[in-house]
Amino acid sequence: MLRKRKLLPRTMLTIIFSAIVFIIMVITMAIVSLLIYLLAHTGIIQTHIQSPSILYPILLFALISIVIGTFVAAILSAFPLKPVNILIEGMDRLAHGNYDARIHLGRSQVGKDLSKSFNNLAEELSNTEMLRSDFVNNFSHEFKTPIVSIRGFAKLVQKGNLSKEKQDEYLKIIVNEGSRLADLATNALDLTKVENQTILTDVTEFNLSEQLRNSMVLLEEKWAKKDLTMMPEFDEHMIEANEELLKQIWINLFDNSIKFAPEQTPVKSTIKANDDYLTVEITNYGTKISEEDQERIFNKYWQADTSHASEGFGIGLSIAQRVVELHKGNINVESNDEWTKFIVVLPKEQKNG
Repeated sequence: MLRKRKLLPRTMLTIIFSAIVFIIMVITMAIVSLLIYLLAHTGIIQTHIQSPSILYPILLFALISIVIGTFVAAILSAFPLKPVNILIEGMDRLAHGNYDARIHLGRSQVGKDLSKSFNNLAEELSNTEMLRSDFVNNFSHEFKTPIVSIRGFAKLVQKGNLSKEKQDEYLKIIVNEGSRLADLATNALDLTKVENQTILTDVTEFNLSEQLRNSMVLLEEKWAKKDLTMMPEFDEHMIEANEELLKQIWINLFDNSIKFAPEQTPVKSTIKANDDYLTVEITNYGTKISEEDQERIFNKYWQADTSHASEGFGIGLSIAQRVVELHKGNINVESNDEWTKFIVVLPKEQKNG
C-alpha cells in the first residue's frame, strides 16, 4: 500500500510535466503556424504553393512536432524530476514517522543545499521525537513517585496506632509530596500557556532588582538547606515587562542554579545596564555543563539528570526561554570547569511592534 502511495506522486508529476510541455508546444506551434500562414498569405514569404494549400503542410508539421515533442518530454522528464521524486519520497517517509530518512540530490550546489536542509530537518525531528518520549517517561515518573508516596503514607496514618511524632512525620511527607505534585502541574500549565502566547500583555514598569531579591527569598528553604550564600550584586534598575512572566524566569534560573550548586558555595547575581538593555547574570559554581548539553539545555523535553536524582522534569528553562522571547530578549548559558552562568538580556522598554 505504501509503495502505491509513493508511485502515485511520481506518475502524476510525469503526467503534469508532459501536459505542460504539450500545452506549451501547442501554443508555440499555433503561433508559428499562424505567422507562417500570414507571411505567406501577404506575400512576404514567396512560395509556389497556393495559399489555401499551405495550411495542410503547416498543420501536419505542427501535429507531428507536438506528438514527438510530448513523447520525448514524457521520457526525458524522469531526469529533471528525479530530485523532486527523491524529495517527495523522503517527505513521505518523514510523514510516516521514519525520522532516519536521508536524501542525496546530486553534486550541484542547489542539490547539496536542499539535501542538507532536508537531512537537518529529519535529524531535528528525530531528536524531538526522542526528547518527547523521554519527556513522557520523565513526566510519568515524576507524577507517579509522589502519588505512590502520598498513598502509602496516608494508609499508614489511616491505620492509626502511630506515635504523635510518626504521625506528624508522615503528614509532613504527604504535604511535601502534594506540593511537589502541584509544582509539576503548575510548570506544565505554565509552559503550555507561554507557548500559546504570541503577544506580550500586561506590561508595566517595575523594579527589576527588587523582583530578583524577592525571587531569592521565595527559594530560601532550598538554598538554606544546602547552606548556600546568595550574593546579589546590583543597584536598582527599572524595566518595562510583564511582571508575572518575568518572575518565572528568575524563579526557574535561581532554582536551577541552587539545584546544581555544591553545598556551602555562593550563587551570584548581577545586573548590567546600557542605554537600551539590561543584562542579568546568575552564576553558580557547580559541575561544568558540556557543550553538547548547552545546545540542548533549553529544549522543553530535555533533562540533563536522566537518573531522576534531582527534582523536576526539564521544562523550567524552556519556560524561561519562551518568556524571554516574548520580551524580545535572549537567554544563553556559559559553563567551564569553575562556574556556570545564565545570561538574560532584556530591553528596558517594550516598544509597540
